[in-house]
Amino acid sequence: MIARLAAHLMRRARHHTLIFHRVLVDRDPMNPSEPTADWFRRLAAMLATNFRLISLDEAVRRSSCGDLPGRTVSVTFDDGYADNYTVAMPILAEFGIPATFFVASGFIDGGRMWNDSIIETMRRLHAGRHELDLPDRSHVTLTDWNSRREAASLIIAAWKHLEPADRQARVDQLSARVNGLPTDLMLTTQQLRALAAAPASTIGGHTRLHPILASLSDAQAREEIERGRRELEETIQTDVTLFAYPNGKRGKDYRAEHVEMVRQAGFHAAVATDWGTLDAATDRFEIPRFTPWHSNLDRFSVDLVRCHFGLI
Repeated sequence: MIARLAAHLMRRARHHTLIFHRVLVDRDPMNPSEPTADWFRRLAAMLATNFRLISLDEAVRRSSCGDLPGRTVSVTFDDGYADNYTVAMPILAEFGIPATFFVASGFIDGGRMWNDSIIETMRRLHAGRHELDLPDRSHVTLTDWNSRREAASLIIAAWKHLEPADRQARVDQLSARVNGLPTDLMLTTQQLRALAAAPASTIGGHTRLHPILASLSDAQAREEIERGRRELEETIQTDVTLFAYPNGKRGKDYRAEHVEMVRQAGFHAAVATDWGTLDAATDRFEIPRFTPWHSNLDRFSVDLVRCHFGLI
């Protein structure tokens, strides 16, 4: 009922771009906010019933020429997790939903993103006190899933905006405390090519190693943007024309010079993570996206409406 009301209220020509990272088979106590397959299937059914699902590429084209109808939604995924292919893709295909997958090319075939190394280390460390060199903390104490999640969040927040080499060195030192970290979290080359070949999916650039662009020199940022695109195109043998800024907050994670670098690299459009909608006046190199935090689909629909009218 609420979903249908949301669709009725949003007839004006503004387009919503949803952002996801993973879809898990079952709930993970270290990642409880990530959607499960069951929840994602219910969301897909709701969206397919109440909205017109179009690709982000089509939304950009239609908004540029003022031909964007109301009640349209695009689905996007960031980073390039293997479950985008193994879990999310079959559900998207079931409901005929197109999707764009923004892939950090350097993590294909067994790579592991730095934040996942922290999460997986906190998952495996023995219970008790662990010394850490953090700005406001000298240690964390692990007792249960909540304390492990809090420790991971604390470390990720403290290291996120460090220079990439320094950040990775700290992550490597931390993760060396445990054995057996997973090496299958990210897409393989075969999975990436299968995603690219699917009729309703698009592969987009997301740099090579997912650095915060604002933490890099101009030369480093340009290399990350251009090399990430080049490696993806070499792998999937098709043009990569859409880009997503890592972390994606304007001013904090990327700046105006990075927008220009993305233009010069040959991309046609780019997405951020600031909330908002796409319309004819939106800069196509800073397209906002909506993050669905609520597991309750009624609350999700209400926030979709609030985002549509600029209330959040």
